[in-house]
Amino acid sequence: MSAPPRESQSAPETAVDLELADVTVRFGGLLALDGVGLRVRPRTVHGVIGPNGAGKTTLFNVACGFVRPDEGRILRHGSELTHLRPHSLAGLGIARTLQGLGLFDRVTVLENVMTGADRHAGTGFLASLLALPRSWREEQELRERAMSTLEALGIARVAGLYPGSLPYPVRKRVALARALVAEPELLLLDEPASGLSADEMDELGQLIVGLTARMSVLLVEHHMDLVMRVCDEITVLDFGRVIAGGTPDEVRNDPAVLTAYLGEDV
Repeated sequence: MSAPPRESQSAPETAVDLELADVTVRFGGLLALDGVGLRVRPRTVHGVIGPNGAGKTTLFNVACGFVRPDEGRILRHGSELTHLRPHSLAGLGIARTLQGLGLFDRVTVLENVMTGADRHAGTGFLASLLALPRSWREEQELRERAMSTLEALGIARVAGLYPGSLPYPVRKRVALARALVAEPELLLLDEPASGLSADEMDELGQLIVGLTARMSVLLVEHHMDLVMRVCDEITVLDFGRVIAGGTPDEVRNDPAVLTAYLGEDV
């Protein structure tokens, strides 16, 4: 069954979970992003779309701290993040998934998901190394948290298996579980629908809509039907610039968007 159309849950104009302001990125002589800006509001899904080469991946990498912009600012709850790096995301209440999944093939699915719960772990390295009682208790709590997340995504049955033995759509759910187990306030999703069937994409759409009960989502995706169903607001990029933005209906009928996607499915 298809995900229902989104009903806007937008927060007041002053409330912003993540803002990218006038972000410019250059790779040598290539201008990848040119003064790009967007705002992700609490408990909403904000989509980023655009034709191939539009700058979507670069923008996602800026939001994740993989790429430092040459110009512009990244703000979380109105405060500028001057040295954002991937390892600092968890402490900011942010989790992310990547196209490449990044799962560890030599540990089980459950152990993969447990690595995503580090923000809830208080035991230091020495306590873990010495196997002190506190670390054992903490590990059990993380294990239970990870299992609950796998159950919520309908893949608890594969907890003891290794990621390499699983079909690609299941591995994508494992990667999503690893992000969700941290209970983030903001989830960054990079092409989550790639490689999924139509039915699997519908399930993903329902899942994303349900997440806004407890978090905000920044979704970078090229499947337009999914984006139009689940997003409250959409930013459209083309050649590294914002060419349109607004609700799905506003974006769908924007002449600049139609021109950018000429020859592709809209």
